Amino acid sequence: MGQAADDLEPRIYVACLAAYNSGVLHGAWIAVEDEDAVWAAIRAMLKASPEPMAEEFAIHDYEGFGGVEIAEYAGIAKVVETAAFLRARGELGALVLAEVGGDLDAAGAALDDQYHGVFASLADYFQAMTEETTVIPENLRLYIDYEAMARDARLNGEVFTVQIAHDAVHVFWTR
Repeated sequence: MGQAADDLEPRIYVACLAAYNSGVLHGAWIAVEDEDAVWAAIRAMLKASPEPMAEEFAIHDYEGFGGVEIAEYAGIAKVVETAAFLRARGELGALVLAEVGGDLDAAGAALDDQYHGVFASLADYFQAMTEETTVIPENLRLYIDYEAMARDARLNGEVFTVQIAHDAVHVFWTR
């Protein structure tokens, strides 16, 4: 389920539960753009069900959400809101949203307020930050362990990172 974040065209496969419980697969792939349009597509799928009086549905698959999980019984409003967030924020937004467990507010705050840039590694970030904010005597430069600084900050929950490529680590402060 889900697919690469570089193809953020969110769609959900919505299945009719009455048909499913009768051993028949009936459903539709629906583009997730507008809440009213999604509801209209769900109603049309249910109306076309081989089972009379079909009313219940579930999301049985999804794609284009950049690795963000969509639950089987997720609210349609939340699914549409998630899709809009991903369209606006792109691949980095999808990775951050997955990192914060799907919390749209936390992901938005991380991207807007906690983002500190992209570096080859977290240690490189700490080296750049230290060298920008501290005058380090030349004879002490070789004794600073930026890897340890990075490890400690991550273990203490002070930072989190998302990695897009081998040398593209995006750094976020949590405090």
